[in-house]
Amino acid sequence: MTAPWAEYALARFPEDPRDRLRAWDAADTYLLRHLAESGTSLSGSVVVVGDRWGALATALSAHRPTQITDSFLAQEATRANLARNGVEAAAVRLLTTQDTPPDRIDVLLVRVPKSLALLEDQLHRLAPGVHEGTVVVGTGMVKEIHTSTLHLFERILGPTRTSLAEKKARLIFCTPYPGIARDPNPWPYSYQLPDGIGPVSGHTVINHAGVFCADRLDIGTRFFLQHLPRSRGPEQVVDLGCGNGVVGTAIALANPEAEVLFVDESYQAVASAQETHRANTGGSAEFRVGDGLAAVPAGSVDLVLNNPPFHSHQATTDTTAWRMFSGARRALRPGGELWVIGNRHLGYHLKLRRLFGNSELVASDAKFVVLRAVKK
Repeated sequence: MTAPWAEYALARFPEDPRDRLRAWDAADTYLLRHLAESGTSLSGSVVVVGDRWGALATALSAHRPTQITDSFLAQEATRANLARNGVEAAAVRLLTTQDTPPDRIDVLLVRVPKSLALLEDQLHRLAPGVHEGTVVVGTGMVKEIHTSTLHLFERILGPTRTSLAEKKARLIFCTPYPGIARDPNPWPYSYQLPDGIGPVSGHTVINHAGVFCADRLDIGTRFFLQHLPRSRGPEQVVDLGCGNGVVGTAIALANPEAEVLFVDESYQAVASAQETHRANTGGSAEFRVGDGLAAVPAGSVDLVLNNPPFHSHQATTDTTAWRMFSGARRALRPGGELWVIGNRHLGYHLKLRRLFGNSELVASDAKFVVLRAVKK
């Protein structure tokens, strides 16, 4: 990536030589070019929110910024990209969306997230540190910035306008008005589950902002909940890509002896899963933010439940699903099972057959399939 002051070698995490997706885009370079051309002072407290793969934090590392992200993979990418460019790790302070933001923010740079709810939550959490002289600049591709995006900046921080588009990217300029009257932060959000979905029927779900379908039960998870395997005894069960944890909580309610591990690369998701589990069960469980099952010992798991994403930000890709399936096969003990819910058109049964040598259709409807693969 070329910035006005240097060039940087960048990669996504985990690095895959076959991956053609870059670790930056035109929105990142547009923002960096604006900072240089406008003469924005970066001598104060610089906060970078939503940096996808550490491109912004790496390019601004000389100014010792604070990076705030919901993504474990983004944090690991930032660490790797700093090292790749000969920058000491301490040059960037790494915080998650669950951490307390800095008390004072002089320059706030926001990479607009896909989730409007996550943007709302983060702007509310950052607002106390923003003062009248804070420089606030958002960035994103044109298709990521909507009228609702601008309204959030304006409602929570102050008057907002946009730049002209360049290479399908756009900047957002916000003038903070610390005295603005804003509504309370509505996140986290909770709701009651419907009947007819197994052990979690009528129970409460708690969602932090940015978690998929944060205000309702999505139809794919509903279908999965109706066709979960029967867990018995002290099984080791993983809710992989747990989201709000409703699937793992259903297993915990059906089988109190099960030892359930909730794993997601989103800090918001794992916080949601922890609160959902606590609100509905009297038992204990393990909650881990991480890169899938990479930290789980091989051959240690009886059952993995998975609803894999098929998007990485704006890109449609099966890379994440493939890595989840591969990780599940490694973590499962012989005879252990992977249960997957997915859209029919994604062809997950073919991937499972390649990895496990088998794939069984458990249930299907017009849109979804539930598949079972057994480690031999």
